[in-house]
Amino acid sequence: MASFKDYVNEAEGINLKTYWDLHRWSIDESEAFWQHLSNFSRVTWQSPYKRALTPAPDGNMLGVKWFDGGMLNFAENLLSGMTSNTKLISVAEGTEDRICSKADLIEKVRICAAHLREQGVGIGDRVAGVLPNSDIAIVGMLATASIGAIWSSCSPDFGVQGIVDRFAQIEPKVLFVTASYKYGGKLVNCVANVEASLEQLPTVKSVLIDPGPEGSVLQKASKAWLSFDDLMAQDYKDELIFEPMPFDAPLYIMFSSGTTGVPKCIVHSIGGTLIQHKKELSLHSNLREGSTLLYFTTCGWMMWNWMASALSVGSNLVLFDGSPAYPEVSRLWEVLAKYRVDTFGTSPKFLAATEKSSFVPHDKLDLSSLTCLLSTGAPLLPEQFDWILSAVGDVHIASISGGTDIISCFMLGCPLLPVYRGEIQVPGLGMAVECWVDGKSTTGQKGELVCTKPFPSMPVGFWNDPDQVKYRDAYFEFYPDQEVWRHGDYIAVSDHGGITVFGRSDATLNPGGVRIGTAEIYRVVENLPFVEDSIAVGRQCDGDVEIILFVKAKLDQLGEEEIQNIRQLVRSKLTPRHVPRHVFAVREIPYTRSGKKLEIAVTRVIHGEDVPNQGAIANPSSLLEYKQIANSL
Repeated sequence: MASFKDYVNEAEGINLKTYWDLHRWSIDESEAFWQHLSNFSRVTWQSPYKRALTPAPDGNMLGVKWFDGGMLNFAENLLSGMTSNTKLISVAEGTEDRICSKADLIEKVRICAAHLREQGVGIGDRVAGVLPNSDIAIVGMLATASIGAIWSSCSPDFGVQGIVDRFAQIEPKVLFVTASYKYGGKLVNCVANVEASLEQLPTVKSVLIDPGPEGSVLQKASKAWLSFDDLMAQDYKDELIFEPMPFDAPLYIMFSSGTTGVPKCIVHSIGGTLIQHKKELSLHSNLREGSTLLYFTTCGWMMWNWMASALSVGSNLVLFDGSPAYPEVSRLWEVLAKYRVDTFGTSPKFLAATEKSSFVPHDKLDLSSLTCLLSTGAPLLPEQFDWILSAVGDVHIASISGGTDIISCFMLGCPLLPVYRGEIQVPGLGMAVECWVDGKSTTGQKGELVCTKPFPSMPVGFWNDPDQVKYRDAYFEFYPDQEVWRHGDYIAVSDHGGITVFGRSDATLNPGGVRIGTAEIYRVVENLPFVEDSIAVGRQCDGDVEIILFVKAKLDQLGEEEIQNIRQLVRSKLTPRHVPRHVFAVREIPYTRSGKKLEIAVTRVIHGEDVPNQGAIANPSSLLEYKQIANSL
């Protein structure tokens, strides 16, 4: 970050002294910023662009052209960013750790790309993966990108409906799958799910299958499917060719959670993804050649795509798949120590689980290599900042927030500035982030997260939305008289620029007309020793909203005394309006497969409404308990 600031000062003949100076300049001089970032981060262009930023004729955010005329290839940029020493390390339950060098990766991508071309895959065609987080997923993505096709993936724990809901919309020609995987010591056979999914995916011409931890499962698969190992043994002579593509050509199709309808297919561009990720990885996260990143993610979460881009800055990747707490809660932390990971990405949920287990990582393991801990998926509570410093070490705590919608971050860390507990440090460079109340920017109050200027990782659009009606409705119709991106997060900006996230604004509670972020309640309740997890929702009642709190207690320890403790603590720490009207014990808290609490789904249940597309939910059976409780209200 400091090097980039010096680079800008020299190139522009200016004197930016602080991060905030640099951020203001990146917003005021947007075109110059993104052009300098392209040069500084060594984006590989196959042909030069005419102009970094061409405004839309009508002056709106939609219609902006980025790096018009420039041609590049995503796979080429990732592979050229690697050094001869860069490695992919795949760590999964039930298998030996697998190390893939740059030379190995290039050869696997070459063979895979040749097979895709043989199957008729070309520019703009779709290739999909139902895969664990491993080098095979990286190979499939890079091979797809090398020929100008579009990659989309989900994790193998998705059911048939979840797979079909996503991929039937985009009609892939080739499908990468796994025969099996292990989680928590249990072998999961995926063959039946794949076969059932393929019956509803008629466009798939070829299935490439990863054998998984037990080859015996593979023997039950269709003979028409090609094992990834057998593919690698084939004698393709084709050279690896990087198809030149426009900056705004599609690269990835990501999916919304799908818990309120069929998942939206969000299309992201090659250049926008690349340049935004380079900025976030190298400047905000301080990754560089020789760094080692482990992000605890699946192929169904945008953090997988974000993580993969770290190859472009020369970082090693540790690709972890399986339960992070099997056979012991120390499992994932042991992997960090073993491979000398310096940048670890995870979720508040995993950190909370470690804390509640009483396992203290730095007392048992050598984590001296760890310099940065990234956290996303939900707000990182202030007390979790304290726990990280005491139990993990004196690391840069970089809470980050953005979303699948932009395949990147609105706000994240800054290595040059202090960290304030409970806050995300800064808005990202080039991101005109503001907190709006009644359509006006404000600090010190809770309001809507908006971005007032365009940025390269805005989606190209939604699949099958040619007139961008769904796209505009999703992000630009909330303030119909003002052209700004409204993201749907409920935030506040402090006087020193830090940002606190209070949850999704569509899940905001409104008792007595006062807006309350659910994260405020979790921050208090989940610090109680008998509380393992919780979820808070609002219920319409007599023209107002009453707060209902569901608590997963340790050892079923939730009697009347504990409920009164919760209410008293919420009242004393927050306000009387925050106090839940009802508190119920539950066995499970429903989560998305990417680890986010399903407040909207629970809200629908307690109002007697159906929750569609439950294949997007990690534990859909948990909703039955909430339905029973709703019937008793």
